[in-house]
Amino acid sequence: QVQLVESGGVLVQAGGSLRLSCAASGIIFSINAMGWYRQAPGNQRELVAAITSGGSTNYADSVKGRFTISRNNAKNTVYLQMNSLKPEDTAVYYCNRARRSQAMGPLRSDFDSWGQGTQVTVSS
Repeated sequence: QVQLVESGGVLVQAGGSLRLSCAASGIIFSINAMGWYRQAPGNQRELVAAITSGGSTNYADSVKGRFTISRNNAKNTVYLQMNSLKPEDTAVYYCNRARRSQAMGPLRSDFDSWGQGTQVTVSS
């Protein structure tokens, strides 16, 4: 069964930067597209960044130009570099596989398992 462990979330001031990490196990990491999702209180979980097995990336309009997703297949880890943070980025951030059918935005089809997530809070 897939296991995902997210880390790196903290309280940060608007305009600041953070780097999130997610260690994955139980899957053949190198062949899976991976994504970062976030969920703010009262909102649906949404996909905000994805990276294919080949390293191609895609971003939600709300984070494009500010967030960068990357991966290290040797470490089974995916990262999210977050710059120029805004209060509206406040959410619990999760990683998981990224289905080809999943567009940026609200999650269309859930996964069987998720990690505990990591809380990012951006103060104004």
